[in-house]
Amino acid sequence: MDSTYRLLASFAQSAGVLYFMGIFAAVVVYALWPSNKSRFDEAARMPLRED
Repeated sequence: MDSTYRLLASFAQSAGVLYFMGIFAAVVVYALWPSNKSRFDEAARMPLRED
């Protein structure tokens, strides 16, 4: 029982780290993708615009 728990716990920890690293990498790629530059520049200017 104890060895099964340790095996499953280590698998879950490894899978979780890989999952969150993948999500982080996807967010970084999305943020740095060249075609998104104009969208982010427009969003940065929104607070300065007068309605």
